[in-house]
Amino acid sequence: MTKEYPPEVYGGAGVHVAELTAALRSGTGTDVRVRAFGAFRDEEDVWAYRTPAGLERANGALQALGTDVAIAADVEGADLVHSHTWYANTAGRIAQLTYNIPHVVTAHSLEPLRPWKAEQLGGGYRLSSWMERESFVHADGVVAVSKAMRADILRSYPSIDPAKVHVVYNGIDVDEWKPTVDEDAVRELGIDPTRPSVVFVGRITRQKGLPYLLRAVSSLPEDVQIVLCAGAPDTPEIMAEVTGLVEDLREKRSGVVWIDRMLSHQEVVTVLSSGSVFVCPSIYEPLGIVNLEAMACGIPVVGTGTGGIPEVVADGLTGRIVPIDQAQDGTGTPTDPDRYVADLAATLDEVLSDLDLAKLMGRAGRLRVETEFTWDAIAQRTRAVYDQVLAGR
Repeated sequence: MTKEYPPEVYGGAGVHVAELTAALRSGTGTDVRVRAFGAFRDEEDVWAYRTPAGLERANGALQALGTDVAIAADVEGADLVHSHTWYANTAGRIAQLTYNIPHVVTAHSLEPLRPWKAEQLGGGYRLSSWMERESFVHADGVVAVSKAMRADILRSYPSIDPAKVHVVYNGIDVDEWKPTVDEDAVRELGIDPTRPSVVFVGRITRQKGLPYLLRAVSSLPEDVQIVLCAGAPDTPEIMAEVTGLVEDLREKRSGVVWIDRMLSHQEVVTVLSSGSVFVCPSIYEPLGIVNLEAMACGIPVVGTGTGGIPEVVADGLTGRIVPIDQAQDGTGTPTDPDRYVADLAATLDEVLSDLDLAKLMGRAGRLRVETEFTWDAIAQRTRAVYDQVLAGR
């Protein structure tokens, strides 16, 4: 059960569900049937659900709840239901109650740790928070995508039995994500492949920390390009803030490339492969599948020391971790934003100052994902969670 599924994918959760589904089917013999939000999918054993009639103008959380009811109505007879993100969690909870089907949830993020979502959902944030809490507290099994996420789950929902919370990392398709040099392709995107570059790929949301990055890169050497593959803003307010910061940056330096459209998979691969360093300035990141994608493309990663990022990026080996002291009010806001921005800038500058070492870090990152983050391994671990949940029934 998921909001996102190809071709309607806009974040890491959608990638996770698609890859996990394929790996479970091919590698574990699991009969997987996908129930997704949105338009019709032309794929066997995949069903899509649009917002129910009469809810088209309702708050987004109400729309999700209505869709969840429709999904739950169609899963009677399943051995187990597995939901991803708060959008679909309630479908699993309703099926659990209605048909006594065991319910597993995967935590890709947590609503209590994303209070800025109130900007996007208004009063619906209270509903989304309830939908998530109700599903997690009563789930038969909870999958956390990192050890840090497991700790966040148990802190946010202390009534959950710790024995029910399992750590299963995100994975990466190392055949689809691999170093691919195509200078003509990156030139068409406005990137000069002869100049060193800092690459960011992500949605324009509070949690991704893009405003901090835009302040940090202003102090980098003039020959460094700033490549921003950033779109899908959560709110008009953060879009306006990012737009203003980019305009200010362009007044100070050349080589600021902002690509705000959705890039194809191959375009993202070539952009990552052409970069000198990938940056993940997130202030909230349960794991950060984009970091795995970058590492698979052979580029070193500079990431914030928060959430699951330090579990993916080996500091000093596959990239660098930027220290951060964060507010404990659920926002993840740096307690000293200027210090965090300065540390981020200094770390990027350090990596860019030795491009030969940066390339070695990129190769080490590729090796790390090949050995520790394949989807076959993730599917086996997920199936083990299913088996444990079913055995406990």
